Amino acid sequence: MQDWQHSVIYQIYPKSFHSHAGNATGDLLGIVDKLDYLKWLGVDCLWVTPFLRSPQRDNGYDISDYYAIDPSYGTMADCELLISEAAKRGIKLMLDIVVNHTSIEHEWFQQARSSLDNPYRDFYIWRDQPNNWESKFGGSAWEYEAQTGQYFLHLFDHTQADLNWDNPKVRAEVYKLMRFWRDKGVGGFRLDVINLISKPADFPEDNSDGRRFYTDGPNVHAYLQEMHREVFEGHALINVGEMSSTSLEHCIRYSRPESKELSMTFNFHHLKVDYPNLQKWVRADFDFQQLKRIFSDWQLGMQAGGGWNALFWCNHDQPRVVSRFGDDGEYRVVSAKMLATALHFLQGTPFVYQGEELGMTNPGFDSIEQYRDVETLNIYRLKRDAGESEASSMAAIKQKSRDNGRTPMQWDSSQANAGFSRAEPWIGIPANAAQINVQSQLDDPDSVLHHYRALIALRRLEPLIQEGVYRQLLQDHDKVWAYLREGHGERLLVLNNFYGQPCEIQLPNNLISAASEQRLLISNYPDCPVPTDTVILRPYESFVLHLTD
Repeated sequence: MQDWQHSVIYQIYPKSFHSHAGNATGDLLGIVDKLDYLKWLGVDCLWVTPFLRSPQRDNGYDISDYYAIDPSYGTMADCELLISEAAKRGIKLMLDIVVNHTSIEHEWFQQARSSLDNPYRDFYIWRDQPNNWESKFGGSAWEYEAQTGQYFLHLFDHTQADLNWDNPKVRAEVYKLMRFWRDKGVGGFRLDVINLISKPADFPEDNSDGRRFYTDGPNVHAYLQEMHREVFEGHALINVGEMSSTSLEHCIRYSRPESKELSMTFNFHHLKVDYPNLQKWVRADFDFQQLKRIFSDWQLGMQAGGGWNALFWCNHDQPRVVSRFGDDGEYRVVSAKMLATALHFLQGTPFVYQGEELGMTNPGFDSIEQYRDVETLNIYRLKRDAGESEASSMAAIKQKSRDNGRTPMQWDSSQANAGFSRAEPWIGIPANAAQINVQSQLDDPDSVLHHYRALIALRRLEPLIQEGVYRQLLQDHDKVWAYLREGHGERLLVLNNFYGQPCEIQLPNNLISAASEQRLLISNYPDCPVPTDTVILRPYESFVLHLTD
C-alpha cells in the first residue's frame, strides 16, 4: 500500500491555531511551537490552509503571489523552518494551493487586463458578451473590464479570475510553481476546486447556474495526468483534490493508482444531510439514514473501483462535528469519541481538524456582532431584508456559520485567551474553553484527546483498517451505524449509536460465535461487556471488536 494510505492528516487553520508573535491572528511560527504536540498526537502530515500572499478577499484562496508568504503569517524563512522542524519529527507539510483562479491582484492578471494583445491575455478567459452562468458566490460569473471592453470569467468572487487551462503556457507556469514548493520540501498538495479547471470551449447557455458544464470538465483528467507527470512522478507526495459537486464515478477515476492523477479526493455530499431541500441556511436536524447511505455508497464504490477516500467530519468551512452530529451538552465526551471511531475505521485517509481531537463545540455566539465570516454577515443581511425574524435567522447562523469552526484553538485555560495569543484574538473564544482545552485533556486518560491518539495509533497496528472490505450491517436501523471490515478469517465489528437514548440491536446470526476469538480494540465507555448476538448500546456508545474465526 502507498504510504499515505496509512497516514492521518491534521488540518490547521493558521489564523486560529497559535500566535507565536502574540498578535490577534496565528502565524507559521505558532505552528512550529506546537509541533511536539502534533508528534505526540501521532499525525504524520499537516494540511495548512493557504498562507501564500493574498489580499484575503476569500480567506487566502485568492492568491496574488505563488512564491511569497503572506506577511500576516510570517516570512519565507519561517516557512522553511516549519518544513524542516516538522520533517525532524517525521511530519510532512501539505501545501494548500488554488490553481483554478488567481486574485486579480496577481501580476499575470495585471498584465492581462492592460491590453488585448498582452502576452498574458490568454492566461484568463475573456468574452465580448457574458453567458448566463452564475458565480458560486452569487450573481453573474462574468465581470466587465472597462479598460479592454471584455468580460472575464470568475466562478467565485469577482476578484478571483479563472485561469485558462487550455493555454499550455498556463499549465507550464502552474507546474513550475508546484515544483518550486516540492523542491522546498513540502510533502504534497491540497488542490482547491481542482475539478473545475477545464471549461467547455463554447460556454453554452444554461437553464441552471452552468456548473454541469464545467464540473469535471472535458479535459480535467488529461490535465491532472499531465500534472502528475510534470510534478508528482518519482516523488512521494500526498495529493488531495477538493472536488466541487462531483460524482463517485469521477472520484474513482481521479484517485485510482492506474489513472496517475491524485492520491485521494474530498467530496462533501455527507455534509449536506442537514440541508433540507439543499437549503443551507435553515435550522434543521440531520438525516441519519442519508448520512449512513452516502458513507456506505462511497465506501463500496471506491472499493470496487480501486479509488481512495479522504475521510473527514470537519474543516474550516464547517460547524464542529460534536455540535452537528453528536451532543455538545451532557454527552459531549462520549459522542465526540463515537463520531471519531465511526469515521476512523472506514477505508480511506482520515483528516483531523484542529480542535476536533478535543471535542471542541460550536461557540454558541448569540449576536451577529460576534461573527466575522463574510458569508454569514451577507446571509444575515439578506434574511433581515426579506423580513425573517431575528430569532429564526440567528438559529440558522448559530448552527451553520463557518465561524463555528474558526474560533481559536483552545490550548490552556490558565493562560490568557486560552493560550492562543497574548493579544485579544480576531474572533471570540468560546466560554467553554475553560473546560475544553489541550492541557486539561493531556492529564485525563479518558479524554477525547487520548481517544483520538489511540485511534491514530491503531491505524498502524491493524491492517484491516486499510485493507478490510467494508460491509454495512443493520442498514435500516434508525439509531445505529454498524459495519464490518472483513479480511481472511478475521474482521472488525464497528458499532456506533448516534443518539442519546439506549437501544437494543440484534446482530446477524453467528457473527459473534462461541468459537470466534474476540479482542476489544477501542470503546468510548470505560467498561464494555462481552457482546453476543443481542447488544444493548448506551447513549452514543461505540466500540470496535476484532473477531477471528
